[in-house]
Amino acid sequence: MNLRRNALVLAVLTALIAVLADWSGNAALRSLWRIPAGLLLLGLAYESLIARRARVSLTLDAPRRWYLGRANALRMHLQQQLHRSLVVEIAAAAPPPFRLDAAIRSVRIPTAGTQLEVAVTPRRLGHFDWPPQRIRIRGPLGLASWSRRLDTPYSVQVLPDLARDSPDVQGLGTQGDRVARRQGSGAELMQLRRYQPGDPPRIIDWKASARTRQLVSRDFSEDQHLEVVVVIDAGRSSGLRAGELDRFGHYVNVAASLAQHVVTRGDLVGLVLYADRPLFALAPARGAAAVTRLRKALAGAQVTATESSPLEAAMRVRALVRQRALIVLLTDLDDAAVAGQLLGAVRLLLPKHLPFVAGLSSAAAETLAHSTASDWLDPWRALAAQEYCTGLARKVQALRGLGAPALVARPEQLERAVLEAYAKFRLQRRV
Repeated sequence: MNLRRNALVLAVLTALIAVLADWSGNAALRSLWRIPAGLLLLGLAYESLIARRARVSLTLDAPRRWYLGRANALRMHLQQQLHRSLVVEIAAAAPPPFRLDAAIRSVRIPTAGTQLEVAVTPRRLGHFDWPPQRIRIRGPLGLASWSRRLDTPYSVQVLPDLARDSPDVQGLGTQGDRVARRQGSGAELMQLRRYQPGDPPRIIDWKASARTRQLVSRDFSEDQHLEVVVVIDAGRSSGLRAGELDRFGHYVNVAASLAQHVVTRGDLVGLVLYADRPLFALAPARGAAAVTRLRKALAGAQVTATESSPLEAAMRVRALVRQRALIVLLTDLDDAAVAGQLLGAVRLLLPKHLPFVAGLSSAAAETLAHSTASDWLDPWRALAAQEYCTGLARKVQALRGLGAPALVARPEQLERAVLEAYAKFRLQRRV
């Protein structure tokens, strides 16, 4: 129970009458304090009875499956048993990995009931039970608010997000049916062209290269069916927050979206999840079954409290994939503890495979690096942010120097950047 203004007024009035009566010395006035005190107690008893008879109930209405990082509308249906309207205060609650506006809302519940809608964003994969909701029923006399706990038998499963139906995605979809050039049994030679870094040795025309004294590659007209393996870092640093989600959450959403794009083009997709060792691996496969299998594996994945080992992941990829494949490695490029291992992993995958490394940049650091100073510490903060951004750019350049494409992007831009890179590799026949 929480006393409200009217109750406090009566309590103060009771005390004031009692003090004045005592100071006056008039015996007839000494019992007057009992009048406001009695009114207060009777009023509280009446409001307590109303609160019990109201029998407020709450049911939740929302999909049982939610998508990571995507806002959902949670509808709360409030009912009460009185023959008059009732005012309650509610602060919506959700499991800890969910974000919602927890501001206290005042809701009037008519006899037919009412509905309250709250925007909720899941920020972690897994199954979650909804916690009880706590409300306060305002007494009709304005004396007190009566607390109640409403159980909500409701559970949700958070899954990796689906590919967004945006113009960018649709544009990528139009590039999937191009005729590719890759050597195969009975393939027709279409043209000779200058060698591009990353071209497999089997398509190099050594005679033409000897005549021109520079490497020349051959283009064939056989349909291209690529093998794509998505390698996700689930180590300790992947649990750091990056915008709405942690880094691992962004990697999972990118992997799920990329898998959808890969299978729509007839390519094969596989998965390797690793931390200090490989945690899970799926061989490349094609079709909707491959996407379903990959999404199911991602739905049960979590960040581990261990350092990452890209070398272990690279060895698992080499054992998993026999033919040349595109290896999409989603990892933390700013993690100094594994920087050397990451370069070693790329060297291990080259030249048989084409490793493509993608990571997240810090929007806060980029903004701070170019912000205007407002106090004496700001120049030092800007220098630290500039050093961070410069170090990240150097790591990207080091990977590209080895022949492995690499990029960093802000959380909201990472998915688009990876999909565009995949479409570019496919168009340029890098695999």
